[in-house]
Amino acid sequence: MFIDSHCHLEYEGLVEDQPAVLARAREAGIKGFLNISTRQAEWDRVVATASREPDVWASVGIHPHEADHHADLGEGALLEAAAHPRVIGIGETGLDYYYDKSDREVQQALFRTHIAVARRTGLPIIIHTRDAEEDTARILEEELGKGAFPALIHCFTASAEFGRKVLELGLTISISGIVTFKNAKDLQEVVKTIPEDRLLVETDSPFLAPVPHRGRKCEPAFTADTARFVADLRQVSLESLGETTTRNFFSLFTMAKYQAALA
Repeated sequence: MFIDSHCHLEYEGLVEDQPAVLARAREAGIKGFLNISTRQAEWDRVVATASREPDVWASVGIHPHEADHHADLGEGALLEAAAHPRVIGIGETGLDYYYDKSDREVQQALFRTHIAVARRTGLPIIIHTRDAEEDTARILEEELGKGAFPALIHCFTASAEFGRKVLELGLTISISGIVTFKNAKDLQEVVKTIPEDRLLVETDSPFLAPVPHRGRKCEPAFTADTARFVADLRQVSLESLGETTTRNFFSLFTMAKYQAALA
C-alpha cells in the first residue's frame, strides 16, 4: 500500500483520462492520492475530484511560478478554500529561483501568507523549493519562531545540508521519481539518511516519470516504481517502506487520517 503524496490530476496528460489513470494506480497498489493545486483557478477542480473520489484529497495554494498573478491573494481566500473538508494541505507554495517566473519578493511574501494559513488551520504546508535553499531555510526558521506549523518539502532535490536543516526544523521530506535518475547520486545518498518517520513518496505526475518510464507521461501508478527504488536504497522491504510512508502520510496529513477512519 502506497500513497502518492503529490500529483496533479487536473493537469493536461492526466485529466483527459482521469478515471483510467486512477484505476491503473489502484491496481498498482496506490491507495491514496493528494491532488495538488498550483493556482487559484484550479481550486474548485481539485476539490471536486476529491469530493468525487473517496481516496483522493485536495490541496489549495499558489505555486511560486504563479506568484506574480496572485500577488494580492490574502489569507482570507486561502482560509475560505481550506475550510472544505476534502482539503488537507496548503500549497504547493515556496520559492523557485531557477526559472524566476515571478518576482522573488512576491514569491517570498506569498510563501509567508501560506505559512500563516498553515499555522492558523493546522494543515501542512507543501513546499516547492528550487535554487532557493538559503531563503527557504531562512523564512522557515523565522516563521517557526512565530509559532509552529506542519510542513513538507515535496520533490526533494536539494543539498544534504539543506536536508539536515529542514529535518532539524521538524519538516518531512517527500521523494519523487528523480531519485531513480542516473545523475541523482547525491540525492540517492541523502535518501539513505532520512529518518524513517520523516519520509514520503510521490510522483509529481504528470512530470518526472521514474525509471523505467523515462520519457513517458508520469502517472500516480509509478509511485510504486519510485518506492521500490527507495526501498532498495534504504535496504528495507517494499512492504516495510509502504507501511512506513503510509503511516507518515496520515501522521502529517491528519485530516486525511480522520476521513479515512470514517470511511
